[in-house]
Amino acid sequence: MALQDLPARMAAPETVPSFRTAPHNIEAEQALLGAILVNNEAFYRVSDFLEPRHFFEPAHQRVYEVAGSLIRAGKVATPVTLKTFLPAEVDIAGLTVSQYLARLAAEATTVINAEDYGRTIYDLSIRRALIIVGEDMVNVAFDAPVDFSPRNQIEDAERRLYELAGSLIRAGKVATPVTLKTFLPADVDIAGLTVSQYLARLAAEATTVINAEDYGRTIYDLALRRALILIGEDLVNTAYDAPVDAAPREQIEDAERQLYELAETGRYDGGFQRFATALTTAVDMAARAYQRDGRLSGIASGLADLDRKMGGLQHSDLVILAGRPGMGKTALATNIAYNIARAWQHEIRPDGRTETINGGVVGFFSLEMSAGQLANRIISEQTGIPSHKIRRGEIDPGEFDRIANVAREMETLPLFIDETGGLSIAQLAARARRLKRQRGLDVLVVDYLQLLTGSTRRAAEGRVQEITEITTRLKALAKELNVPILALSQLSRQVENRDDKRPQLSDLRESGSIEQDADVVLFVFREEYYLSNKEPRPGSEEHMKWEAEMEAVHGKAEVIIGKQRHGPTGTVQLQFDADVTRFYNLDTTHQFPEL
Repeated sequence: MALQDLPARMAAPETVPSFRTAPHNIEAEQALLGAILVNNEAFYRVSDFLEPRHFFEPAHQRVYEVAGSLIRAGKVATPVTLKTFLPAEVDIAGLTVSQYLARLAAEATTVINAEDYGRTIYDLSIRRALIIVGEDMVNVAFDAPVDFSPRNQIEDAERRLYELAGSLIRAGKVATPVTLKTFLPADVDIAGLTVSQYLARLAAEATTVINAEDYGRTIYDLALRRALILIGEDLVNTAYDAPVDAAPREQIEDAERQLYELAETGRYDGGFQRFATALTTAVDMAARAYQRDGRLSGIASGLADLDRKMGGLQHSDLVILAGRPGMGKTALATNIAYNIARAWQHEIRPDGRTETINGGVVGFFSLEMSAGQLANRIISEQTGIPSHKIRRGEIDPGEFDRIANVAREMETLPLFIDETGGLSIAQLAARARRLKRQRGLDVLVVDYLQLLTGSTRRAAEGRVQEITEITTRLKALAKELNVPILALSQLSRQVENRDDKRPQLSDLRESGSIEQDADVVLFVFREEYYLSNKEPRPGSEEHMKWEAEMEAVHGKAEVIIGKQRHGPTGTVQLQFDADVTRFYNLDTTHQFPEL
């Protein structure tokens, strides 16, 4: 990059151009280069994020590149050593290269602000890149060929914006009157002051930062109120002027979408908290566990042996329930969901909030089965009538009365089912937040993990990366809503190739991130299922032996705790009724003692 390209405006005051120029700050570039030439340590303050291409002036790009090469090689970068690698005959605003480098070093005031200057240069580079992205979008949209899909252009623009945003966040920024004025029009009059003077006055008159967060929240809340006014006005105007063929449902969905976006963007909670606050939370959890009948810190699943092993379903935990087809994953999930919803007890707090005392409000995302099929299965579990008989109408009057009684009881349960198929993880999160706000939420069930979709960008990278995004965001959602999420998952077919069919963590399908992100991993295993498919010829000696083995495992299931972040692993024995797909606590009271 030639030094001859450095414009002559360095030697003369800048004039306001009649056209828009790309964002840049020549003074910040000169100050940073001068600081590096005076003290090479300044280079290491910016080298992790600032590259030569981020400078606006090509001459400065070359100076920074050469200085960086010298410093990384263990040499000293000064005007004397640097001039060797730059063309001596170049004229820079009436100065030779040696004179210009000497002036940069002489006018460098301090290295304290070197990092701030570097971030300003970097940020301006990002803004120039955004301008290029926007111009490309416009040009491509104007000149796109007939067979070019707009979706491709949108995805390309999203990818480039994501890369820019990610690099900007990683670099970080510092806002001071010096760095900030770059991004504001210099000719603006603010109450008789220039931009620089106004920014300086703001900084000089700031009395304290103690109440900064409160001020910020006040401003944010007022902005939300203004946004609500706009949404309400749009709702009224659209309802008045809607065309004849506009469905009211579309207006409702659009207003609902705007409200969701308003509620979920720009949250100001989060960040670090004192360890004393975390200690208080832990002690409160222990106190609640002591006060409950079951002595559980989490939400009881209704299966006593499993609760004793896990302490219940813990708030903010991601619990993976995995198994091969036919093991009863969905049955166990519906059993747990029904038990929790049925046990729900609550009280109204003085501030009007509803606080759960026992059990909980359950949200169930059924991506595979319809709500009717799920309800039919739960009715079968609770009445003891096989679901296939209910579907075919093969029931007597007494059984019909039992179904009616159970249905009436279930009507009041706080169990909410979303049967929408093909949901994305973003849509699931938005609907879970809505349920939390409108009805409350204590437990979330997802049936099942592999039927969710991730973002378009992750999907393009492969299924493994997509599942990684899904599990990561499910864990983040569990922490955000402070509820346990029970997510069902498939297992790979390699289980079928082993003699011992009991699943292991390595059998989790499509991504190791499932094991990594989960707080608890449960496997459902029923040996009876596999043994029933190996029936020998009736009347043979092998058949008699098979019958004895079948009798030993009949109606039994194992829940294997393959991982538990807060407790021990192990196996819990349960009783399983295949006709009504219901899991029970294993009855050990009528078993003979071992000899």
